Amino acid sequence: MPERCPWPLNDPLMIRYHDEEWGTPIHDDRLHFEYMVLDAFQAGLSWSIVLHKRENFRRAFRNFTPQELAICTGKEIEEWLQDSGIIRNRRKLEATIQNAQQFLKLQEKYGSFDNYIWDFTSGKTIHNQWHSLSQIPASTELSDRISRDLRQQGFKFVGSTICYSYLQAAGLVNDHLMSCFRYQELTAVRRDK
Repeated sequence: MPERCPWPLNDPLMIRYHDEEWGTPIHDDRLHFEYMVLDAFQAGLSWSIVLHKRENFRRAFRNFTPQELAICTGKEIEEWLQDSGIIRNRRKLEATIQNAQQFLKLQEKYGSFDNYIWDFTSGKTIHNQWHSLSQIPASTELSDRISRDLRQQGFKFVGSTICYSYLQAAGLVNDHLMSCFRYQELTAVRRDK
């Protein structure tokens, strides 16, 4: 049994997410958007709650396709508010539509959201060297900068802590503990440009 970060506990879904997704560098815009939305919904909740509702979110949010969410209206919001399979927070639901609209603008401006976001790290993953969960910060100067920039672009629910969670999930930051088998796997990953 490989050693892994302790936060997935004994939850099979959390373990699979940790082992296969979290911290893996992504370059697919739809997946970037999915992670951003899920991390916004996590605010004030545990990641386990969000992860266990992920398939319901995919169904409700049209597989997190920004082009489809950007044209949603109050009608869809009212439908989502009746959907017990997702987290029903009106402000976050409204932000999902607004963020989809802004996401499309960034895609148009930079060619892709991937180009925009990876430019903050010069196209490279930041590999931190943590030995315990208590060392991992909730936010950093990088997440502060990205949060400010996204807010200036019109995004909502993109505070620095939410942004840092997203950066960890999307692999711009590797915050697996050094003792975790995924840390070694991910330090071997190099981005092709």
